[in-house]
Amino acid sequence: MHDKNSLYKAIIEKIPAEKVKIDEPMKNHTSFRIGGPADILVIPSSTEELKAVLQICMKNEIVPYIIGNGTNLLVLDNGIRGVVIKISSNFNYVEFKGSKVITHAGVLLSALSRLAMEQSLTGLEFAGGIPGTVGGAVCMNAGAYGGEMKDIVTRVEVMDLHGNINVLTNEEMNFGYRRSILQDGNLIATKVELQLKEGNYKEIQDRMNVLNFLRKKKQPLFVPSAGSTFKRPNGYYAGELIEKAGLKGLRIRDAQVSELHAGFIVNVGNATARDVLELISEIQRRIKEKYGVELVPEVKILGEE
Repeated sequence: MHDKNSLYKAIIEKIPAEKVKIDEPMKNHTSFRIGGPADILVIPSSTEELKAVLQICMKNEIVPYIIGNGTNLLVLDNGIRGVVIKISSNFNYVEFKGSKVITHAGVLLSALSRLAMEQSLTGLEFAGGIPGTVGGAVCMNAGAYGGEMKDIVTRVEVMDLHGNINVLTNEEMNFGYRRSILQDGNLIATKVELQLKEGNYKEIQDRMNVLNFLRKKKQPLFVPSAGSTFKRPNGYYAGELIEKAGLKGLRIRDAQVSELHAGFIVNVGNATARDVLELISEIQRRIKEKYGVELVPEVKILGEE
């Protein structure tokens, strides 16, 4: 068992104290607005700072948890023991080289898609409303409206848990449906190279406007949630099955199946992670019973109950 106070002291010797928080409520760092405290949360600004934290973790035999903007995350009510490293707005450099984009992992994907539009580059329109960071999107191979990150990622700069940097090609990323090699937890994306195509500004803008309109109409964007709760089962859409089973609006305390889109669970007040987990189990049970289909959570679950 590590002593979080001495760990905190060791980290703030290497990194400015304002970037390191002790007993930090994770509900402040997830779009679900749910989650108990992390022993230590670090928000590094550079690969040097990231490396310094990782080396302290290794020395103390701690495997850190890596998060982005927390938009696909359910942190359990007793929080997270050890160290959480948040790669977000501090890692936010973007460079365009012709139709190639080099971006830090902490850049918001939605912001990057708008920057690409301003450069008349096409290929990122699908991502205009995906709320997470580029690093998180690459880790999950995020996708929407027929596009996925694997279609445009050419190379990813990664750091291992010892602080060594390497570059992986698209093939080496082992992309699959909502999956990549980064989910094994041993590598952290620090920089991503995307290959887009030259396009027509007006057409790109029109496409993004249409997709944003569809999103606003169909998804509960203004209520805390973690996006799609379940992965798409073979041959079905999770949201359609849940709606067909009459589960829209089903509620356990403050966790509810969205009345706008049954594929989303929303926090309608002060939901706990336990409320959400109970609701997930109930949905899974009923869908299995009714259709014989196993629903697998897409939302990533971290921490202790």
